[in-house]
Amino acid sequence: MEVRQLRYFVAVAEELHFGRAAERLHVAQPAVSQQVGRLERELGVRLLARTSRRVALTGDGRRLLDEARAALSAVDRVRAVAADLVAGRAAVLRVGTTPGVGPRLSRAAAKLRAEAPDLTLTLVDGTLAAHVAALRAGELDIALVRGTVAARDLQAIQVWRDPLQVMLPAAHPAAAAPTLPVTALADLTLRMPDRDSDPALHDALRAACRGAGIAPSTGRSVRSLEDAAVEIGMSSHDATVVCGCGGEPIPGVSVRPLAPPVEVPGMLLTPSSTTQTCLDGLVAALA
Repeated sequence: MEVRQLRYFVAVAEELHFGRAAERLHVAQPAVSQQVGRLERELGVRLLARTSRRVALTGDGRRLLDEARAALSAVDRVRAVAADLVAGRAAVLRVGTTPGVGPRLSRAAAKLRAEAPDLTLTLVDGTLAAHVAALRAGELDIALVRGTVAARDLQAIQVWRDPLQVMLPAAHPAAAAPTLPVTALADLTLRMPDRDSDPALHDALRAACRGAGIAPSTGRSVRSLEDAAVEIGMSSHDATVVCGCGGEPIPGVSVRPLAPPVEVPGMLLTPSSTTQTCLDGLVAALA
């Protein structure tokens, strides 16, 4: 499916006339008919009812029209933010990152670079407090963090939610089920990163344990998730809790979501001076 096909379909749906749609798009009428036909074949649904006298939306066409408009709006926002980025600081976007946001950031970067090929990302590790300070000092353009942020001089928008998942030895009995009850954490030794590095994860986990009436034992802190995964795979009862878990499977380790689900909000932080157009484009790219 191409963006062009969606634009042509929306134009015909709004004009209910291929000729007027072609004039509006500044293309030849056969091109409009051809691209809408391709879209229908790719989707496997009939979007328009055509006769020699009139064009009308089908039921499927009416349902798709709103989604097509939303998709085109998102594309336009991504293009707008890319244009803003190109116009300033040699198309460099300085991003404060949080563990686990790599896959989402990679997808967002691909969307932005499709519109601004010269865009360069500079990624900066750090705690929530460090990112807030860097945004205030003008050392970062945006930051991706977890948990609510109380900073009146910054803009904070929730863009996603991360489920908490438990990484535990594959041989542990609790790993046999597709989910891990929160109460099962009482039988594991939790190895967690320092709270300063991910306070939202700690707070969400603590609240879930408190609600389940348990107080898991804790082990050595985690500094590198990759190293901790290797150690957990070789242990009998060590575990850690992560916000999502991407990458290749690690031998000897299983990752299971908590039950009931526990989620942490993912936030986009920007300076208060960030324009609404730029903000919308970043949200569209990250969502």
